[in-house]
Amino acid sequence: MVPSPIRILGLDPGLRRTGWGVIECAGNRLTYVACGHIAPDDKLPLGERLSALHAGLTAIIRDFAPDEAAVEETFVNANPVSTLKLGQARGIAMLAPAQAGIAIAEYKPNLVKKTVVGTGHAAKEQIGMMISVLLPKAGDIGADAADALAVAITHAHHRASSALKKAVMA
Repeated sequence: MVPSPIRILGLDPGLRRTGWGVIECAGNRLTYVACGHIAPDDKLPLGERLSALHAGLTAIIRDFAPDEAAVEETFVNANPVSTLKLGQARGIAMLAPAQAGIAIAEYKPNLVKKTVVGTGHAAKEQIGMMISVLLPKAGDIGADAADALAVAITHAHHRASSALKKAVMA
């Protein structure tokens, strides 16, 4: 019997562009649903940009009804101001699913790269190429959407491993 599909929203937070991707996972089978990015006007004040990001994510959650969400953790940047701003965008990326009652998992960037490409130091181009192999229906997408789909795939992979461990231990 094939398990019921779980719809996963992957998010790659950013203040300029937040990538999002939705996949369905049924056992080991992954199916592309949709992807894109939210790009608030960078001329707006920070609060308005964060509000636009929240509104965009809320609409995506409403339109695609994910069961679970996964967010990439923030990497520590050399510039503390940039890291702080990224953290604020990441907070919004976690707030929107939480407000909808959706469970959220977090993954380190190196784990996402290792899961999708096989090495923790993969380049963005390698991630995009592997997304086109793993989810060919995604077509030609930008780096932000590809990264978000990679986060969703990572969650699908690790949630399945966790369920298998629980079944073996039972």
